[in-house]
Amino acid sequence: MAGNAWYWTLNDASGAPVQVSADFADRTFADQAEAEAWVGEFFADLAAEGVDSVTLFEGGREVYGPMSLHA
Repeated sequence: MAGNAWYWTLNDASGAPVQVSADFADRTFADQAEAEAWVGEFFADLAAEGVDSVTLFEGGREVYGPMSLHA
């Protein structure tokens, strides 16, 4: 994979990291579109595991967030 991996940090309401099941933990993506599509598909599942907000990173650079998973 060329370039830096894209990934989400998954946080609770206080901003602390959430330990999620292996299905959702430590996911990396080739690009921003793939990362955004994944969180769009699984946001309800992530919220059910206690995730309140997500922040998108490319390598060590914060791209945006925190973004709430609630309407």
